[in-house]
Amino acid sequence: MTDPDVKTQLLEAAKPHVAFDGWTEATFRAAVEDTGLSMGVARAACPRGAVDLALAFHEEGDAAMLARMEQEDLSRLRYSERVAAAVRFRLEAVEDKELVRRGVTLFALPHHAVDGARAVWGTCDKIWEALGDTSDDINWYTKRATLSGVYSSTVLYWLGDESAGHARTWEFLDRRIEDVMRIEKVKAKARENRVVSGLMAGPLSVFSKIRKPAPGRTGGLPGRWTR
Repeated sequence: MTDPDVKTQLLEAAKPHVAFDGWTEATFRAAVEDTGLSMGVARAACPRGAVDLALAFHEEGDAAMLARMEQEDLSRLRYSERVAAAVRFRLEAVEDKELVRRGVTLFALPHHAVDGARAVWGTCDKIWEALGDTSDDINWYTKRATLSGVYSSTVLYWLGDESAGHARTWEFLDRRIEDVMRIEKVKAKARENRVVSGLMAGPLSVFSKIRKPAPGRTGGLPGRWTR
């Protein structure tokens, strides 16, 4: 079996244990025992144990979101509504909230915070790519950073939402998207203002040199320092 096959087996076996033990070593060992795999094979596929399974669970949700985006007709929606729909599809792909709640707890730990941030960034990057984003400058970063904030706050609201069909969550999401659109309108007006645009000419000239990561670059968060 390949590593992805092993990881998929372990993930499915781990899910029933997560509600009780979280994404922990106990869950990982229980999953290994349930699948009948050797610990050596399991560790080869998941060197960090349950952390790798939690990330695999997140990626599984991303894949389900993208599949639904391909199936749904979003052409009739405004662009902001398409973004909101994508976030909603991502949350609706989750079958058990407790798995996400335990994941939030895991990635809130300082030594796993980068993994959590990378996972959220990856989700937002997939959303923008699926919606046909063509930006390759500073906007590439600001779009993903802004959506990461919207997505993260919506997830936290959703975890505590007990309204029918998560209606309150979708209202919350719409408000967050509206807030972002207001900011974009303010930025557009500032660019049209000669005084403001003149004052910002220096900083903007620096930002204009920023480009999105090179195609095919993998690993780590986007951007890096070089000597």
